[in-house]
Amino acid sequence: MDYDLIVVGFGPAGIAAGLNASIRKKKVLIIGKKSKAIEKSPSIKNYLGFKDLEGKDLYQRFIDHIKEYPVEIMDKKIKAVYALGDYFSVDLGDKMLTSKTCILASGVDMGKSIEGEDKFFAKGISYCATCDASLYKGKKVVLVGLNDEAIDEANFINKLAKETIFINPKNEDLKLDSGIKIINKKPKDFIGDMKASSLILEDGEKIEADGFFIIKNSSKPQSLAPSVKIENGHIKVDSNMQTNIKGLFACGDIVGRPYQINKAVGQGQIAGLNAASYK
Repeated sequence: MDYDLIVVGFGPAGIAAGLNASIRKKKVLIIGKKSKAIEKSPSIKNYLGFKDLEGKDLYQRFIDHIKEYPVEIMDKKIKAVYALGDYFSVDLGDKMLTSKTCILASGVDMGKSIEGEDKFFAKGISYCATCDASLYKGKKVVLVGLNDEAIDEANFINKLAKETIFINPKNEDLKLDSGIKIINKKPKDFIGDMKASSLILEDGEKIEADGFFIIKNSSKPQSLAPSVKIENGHIKVDSNMQTNIKGLFACGDIVGRPYQINKAVGQGQIAGLNAASYK
C-alpha cells in the first residue's frame, strides 16, 4: 500500500481533509491542481475570523498551513479512482498509486455554455448566488437560469439587488418573486473590459448590469470513480461524507451546493476524520 489516504483535489476541501488525516498520523497524498476559483475571488467576507480578504491570500494561508505537515502534494490531474475490495487504485495515466481510503474533493467543472463565460469568471460572473450576491446589494443583477435551482437563487438575489433580471432560455413557467423581470431569450455572449458589463442575447439585445450569475448543473463527476452514486449532478454522501462505496469519501463542491469555502472546509474536516478512522 502506497498511502493510508489519497485525497483528489487541492482546494479548501481537499486541503482540510488531508490536514486532519495527517494530524492523526496517517500517510497522506493530495493530488490536484491549484483552485482557480478561489484564487480569482476578489473579496471574501464570510470566512470566519477574516473580515475581508482576497481569495488568493486566503488560499495561500491554506497552502502554507498544510505544508507544515508531512503531507505529500502532487500537482497533477488523475484519470480515475478504482475501488478494488479493501483498497483503492488511483490512475495517474503514467502509473497507479494505491491507498486504504480515498477522498474526492476535486470541485465541480461547470463547463462553458456562454461565450465570454470563462474570460469573465470571478470578474463580474459567478456561479453561486449565496456566495456572491451580497457583492451586488442595491445594484442591478442578471441571472441566467439553466436548472431548477436557479429559481431559489434568483429569489435570494432579489432580496438584495436593486433590480433582478432572469434570463429564461428554455421559456419555462417560473415561480419567481414579484419584481423579478423575466426575459425568454437565449444568452449569446458576455462583453466588457476588465469585467463583464453586458450580456448580449440571441436577437442582439444588450443588457447592462453590475453583476451576472449563471446557475446551471455541473458536469457529471461519476467519471472520477466508476459506480459512485450521483444525485442531482453531484456525488451522494451520508453525514460522514462517505459515498456508497466503502472507504471512498467526498466533500466540498463536488457533493453539492452551496459552493462556499466555509462549507468545503467543514466537510473536508469531516471526511478527513472519518477516512483516518476507517477500518
